Amino acid sequence: MSDQRTEKKAFQVNMDRRFYGTFAEIGAGQEVARRFFAAGGAAGTVAKTISAYDMTFSDAIYGACGRYVSRARLNTMLNHETELLIERLDKSVGSERCFFVFADTVAARSFRRHDESHGWMGLRFQHAPRAPFSEIILHVRMFDPENIQQQESLGIFGVNLIHAASQPADRPEALIAALMDDLAPTRIGVDMIRFSGPAFEGVDNRIMNLQLVVLGLTKATLFRADGEVVQAADAFYKKPLLVERGSFRPVTLLTNDMLECAHKLFDAEESISGSEPEILMEITMKNLLATGTLDLRDFLDRVDMLGALGHTVLISNYGEFHRLVNYLSIYTDRMIGLPLGIPGMHELFSEKFYTDLEGGILEGLGRLFKHNVKLYAHPRLMPDGSLVTAENFEVAPNIAHLYAHLHENGFIDGIDGFRPEFLPIRAPDVLALIRAGDPAWEKMVPGEVAKIIRARQLFGSVGDPAPQPPTTGI
Repeated sequence: MSDQRTEKKAFQVNMDRRFYGTFAEIGAGQEVARRFFAAGGAAGTVAKTISAYDMTFSDAIYGACGRYVSRARLNTMLNHETELLIERLDKSVGSERCFFVFADTVAARSFRRHDESHGWMGLRFQHAPRAPFSEIILHVRMFDPENIQQQESLGIFGVNLIHAASQPADRPEALIAALMDDLAPTRIGVDMIRFSGPAFEGVDNRIMNLQLVVLGLTKATLFRADGEVVQAADAFYKKPLLVERGSFRPVTLLTNDMLECAHKLFDAEESISGSEPEILMEITMKNLLATGTLDLRDFLDRVDMLGALGHTVLISNYGEFHRLVNYLSIYTDRMIGLPLGIPGMHELFSEKFYTDLEGGILEGLGRLFKHNVKLYAHPRLMPDGSLVTAENFEVAPNIAHLYAHLHENGFIDGIDGFRPEFLPIRAPDVLALIRAGDPAWEKMVPGEVAKIIRARQLFGSVGDPAPQPPTTGI
């Protein structure tokens, strides 16, 4: 049945005389082009297909490169084939055709390689004859165990992409949802997508990548401080990682102090050896959905606040720490540091969060610490004026020896050098002051964050008129 639906989509594109272009595929056969040929009427869609498998031929056409399965290689393929398409066909049919170039470069499973199967895929196209080109770039991960199955899923996925982009009325959100038509998430995933060009004016790629997580196409997505969406393999490759998890509603001086203190301790670790770590601020989908619905404005405001401080933001669907670390360790073999407040420590050592594991909390912590991970515990000021630290932190009696083992053997370190004056700050208290119109909150958050809160009237604050919510959403 799925082949019939895919064939119907390919045939529909073939019968649309507007959409016409080139297929350039490397790494798993010409799977997408083959679907259009098999559907019939491909002369209406396919101007050229090419598959330069041999590296010497590939370099001769697209230029030498360090990594053949990379975004850089995909870009050179799209650039080269677009130039040829315009040069050879624009004069004759450019006034009536919408040209496109579809390209992918893929590392599929073979008899020689059994590591992660993944690839870069892109579609550059005109939404009207002789219009400037728009573009969709995405990174896919293939989970099928056999090469022939991966080829099949790539072919279906590529047809879904081209068909959705050829429909002028489709919104980006609908396009993303259509990518997985007739494909289960257990077969293929998308962990990065980027829209650009006049067909996607006003599209916020952060929202589009958030939708990948919401729809289950990926478990995590990543944004740089400038809002650019990046792929984890590029951002984390051979880098130590320092990851602070939180709600960041809003970012407070205590939040910053915990990160800065942990950063100093992390830099001093012998295995870091002077390498500059990648610093991530992670928000879980559970946190974003804490009110029951996903508020896009709230999501963007939190990301922008963290971006104003120069931080990369990770949105993930990994509620448990060991699952988060397992994801990160796919992309780096270096040390991972986790700054944690005492409330986070209580959650980590609560047995109720490990009921889905056969080995319970022992298995969960074993998974967490097997990846060269260290926790940095920030102290908590109690109402009676006492401090809870890594040294006097109390767990349930039946796991007290387990905690002592982890602490004494250097898996958990207490943070020192902290700013005592920041310890009374609590994010809920800051929110309450903002909503009450009490300016005292401004002394509890970084200056850059205070400016954004005032300018956008976040959390009920009084300031300059807030911008309108985005027109695109989930």
